[in-house]
Amino acid sequence: MNPVAVTLGLTGLAALHVGPAATWLPVVRRALPRLAGIGATDHVALTFDDGPDPRSTPLFLDELERIGCRATFFVLGELLERHPDLGRRIVAGGHEMAVHGWRHHNALLTRPGRAAAEIGAAADLVTAVTGVRPTWYRPPYGVLSAETLIAARGSRLRPVLWTAWGRDWTESATPASVLAALAPGLRGGATLLLHDSDHTSAPGAWRSALGALPEIVGLCRSARLSIGPLRDHRVDRPLIRQFGEPAGSGRT
Repeated sequence: MNPVAVTLGLTGLAALHVGPAATWLPVVRRALPRLAGIGATDHVALTFDDGPDPRSTPLFLDELERIGCRATFFVLGELLERHPDLGRRIVAGGHEMAVHGWRHHNALLTRPGRAAAEIGAAADLVTAVTGVRPTWYRPPYGVLSAETLIAARGSRLRPVLWTAWGRDWTESATPASVLAALAPGLRGGATLLLHDSDHTSAPGAWRSALGALPEIVGLCRSARLSIGPLRDHRVDRPLIRQFGEPAGSGRT
């Protein structure tokens, strides 16, 4: 076999595998509005990653109940498996649960097949714990791969990232810094990314998001924007269509 052809073939496969990871870049996400989570112009989607964590998630649920707001929680399977009652509380509170994977691993750095298996396992666990099949998948670090896109499709999950984040995972994060980071993107159609756990963040970093939460919701409402889960955001079609799903396939 021609070694040049083999090299070119392997290079092509590698490019196919890592190509979707470019969507982590803001300039790429802007060109893919469904992936970025751009929705209805009168609505803001509020999302949280990395839970459920018994030390912090209940505090977010209490605060969201106090201010009368619902959200989408992207959970890790390994944490949901440990704390299924907390997962049930999330859904019982009117919130939406979505898949963040099983562990917080970069899909490009895991062995072939692992990411796909873990996405399916996490989706099945969410269904078993809550009785509700999840709709959304957000990859750890926002890094997609060809494998995770195919796995998401197989589990009937719609990949979605974010349009604005609070940078609330750092040791120096404060409620004021979270608001400042979100402010440029706090507009109708936005999908906001925050964290209800420090599972993969600086210890206690979640307090910055919790402290900023009432003002985030208040700013949206003062601008006459509703704020809530992705299920109400009216993101019209899944990303997989943009990566080559045939027109007319009927998938939603």
